[in-house]
Amino acid sequence: MPDAADQPRDPATAEDPPRFRREPVSFTRRGGRLTEKQQDAWDAMAETYVLDVPRAGTDTSVTPDWRVEPDRVFGRTAPLVVEIGSGRGENVVAAAQQHPELDFLAIEVWVPGVATTLLQARAAGVTNIRLAVANATEMLGTALEPTSVHELWTWFPDPWHKKRHTKRRLVTVPFTELVARVLEPGGTWRLATDWADYGEQMAEVIEASPHVSGGPVDRFEGRVLTKFERKGLDKGRVIHDFAAHVPPR
Repeated sequence: MPDAADQPRDPATAEDPPRFRREPVSFTRRGGRLTEKQQDAWDAMAETYVLDVPRAGTDTSVTPDWRVEPDRVFGRTAPLVVEIGSGRGENVVAAAQQHPELDFLAIEVWVPGVATTLLQARAAGVTNIRLAVANATEMLGTALEPTSVHELWTWFPDPWHKKRHTKRRLVTVPFTELVARVLEPGGTWRLATDWADYGEQMAEVIEASPHVSGGPVDRFEGRVLTKFERKGLDKGRVIHDFAAHVPPR
């Protein structure tokens, strides 16, 4: 992993090769500058804990022929839990600490959030976590092997609350095909949102999808109450939780 110890390019100034995605992405890139503590964690840990994802053009793209090899990157064989949009890493680090028998892969495009996750992982002393700075749909579409994921978590994806932007939302019927591709038989996809209309969309997507089955559920006990979730609650928002499974193949 020759470049992992170097700070990634600042998205605000980086220039990408002239290649563009045909489909809109479901995320926005935020500032890429690292604090001194974040940079220290990156320099010390990225080579081991941040996957060296080969790019197909943009700095969150994934070369289609690249594959994640969990046995190699974790150094063991264990059930794999994948979190999409791990933010600052509160949930994935807490889960990795609570469940040393599982391996965790966090997919996040916000580089300072990845660095903060490294800081938290070091403080917690967990080693069963890896991170990928990558577009989630490309990770699920090609990089992760079929039936290789025990659980998939999608906590509070960007709601794209303006009407003209809702087409960018991650949770759609086509996305459920990618979910079904990577989940093992009996595996679980867990979702949550604090936007009422996105909750309605999630319910409709799960009901309409031929690839997964499920619906609303009680709050997942394994999800820690992050500052982000608490902020939504403080504003009077209701948290909508869902779970879905892949029908028997």
